[in-house]
This record gives sequence, C-alpha cells and structure tokens, in this order.
Amino acid sequence: MFPFVFEWSWQLDWGRIVFMGLLYMVLGAISLGMLYAFVMTWLKLTGRDKLYERLWLRFPFTLW
Repeated sequence: MFPFVFEWSWQLDWGRIVFMGLLYMVLGAISLGMLYAFVMTWLKLTGRDKLYERLWLRFPFTLW
C-alpha cells in the first residue's frame, strides 16, 4: 500500500484514503517519539543539562 509498490493504483476510494491517513499518522507519531528520545539522549550525553531540564519540564510526557 505504498506508492513505490508496483501494484499501487491511484483510485480515490474512502477505504484507501482512511487507511493511508491512519498509517501515516501512526508512522508520524512513532517518528516524532523516536526523534524526541534521540534529542533528549543526545542532550544528556553531551552535558547540556540545563537545556535538557528546560525541555523536560516544558514537555513532561508520562505514561502513568
């Protein structure tokens, strides 16, 4: 279901639009989470603790 797949058809039907929209939203959310984790890890490893703390307090993502 990707544009680079040979069997891709450019017909506009609602099932395909919804599926591709949800797929790209999930991929985007995963990508943003990975980017956030890499940036925070890089800041912590390079010793930029003040910037790390400012970003951590500004975006406190917790799962509990």
